[in-house]
Amino acid sequence: MDRQLADRKADMELTQTVVDRSAGYRTLDLYQDPVTQEAALPGLERIAPGFPDWIVTSLFGGTYQRPGLQPRDRQLVNLATLATLGGVDPQLTGHIRSSLRVGLTRQQVVEVFVHLAPYIGTPKALAALRVAAATFEQLDAEEAAK
Repeated sequence: MDRQLADRKADMELTQTVVDRSAGYRTLDLYQDPVTQEAALPGLERIAPGFPDWIVTSLFGGTYQRPGLQPRDRQLVNLATLATLGGVDPQLTGHIRSSLRVGLTRQQVVEVFVHLAPYIGTPKALAALRVAAATFEQLDAEEAAK
């Protein structure tokens, strides 16, 4: 029995996951501007101490470190997923801002949601477009205040 278990474990040689906390915080800074970070992390830290660090470390220091997708591609996936979920406006706002930081244009962000309408339903696509419009207005106001 022990030999069978050893053989199964040998067959399952898994690639070691790399989770790099420092890389996570550097990657977070690439994707999220200070306004977006400030909107999410301190409030979350107050209610769930340590959870924001876990998110940054495991997500940005782990998943986002994997090869195969460029930041722009990851953001396209994130926009589509969050729009499909619906009811996650704060996260969608943050990812719209992140998408612009990594090279998507406002028009491309809008087109993601328009393209999704037949797949996720018009109400969810319209909700995502409302979030995009509000995010663009907020960005314009921030720029004007500078």
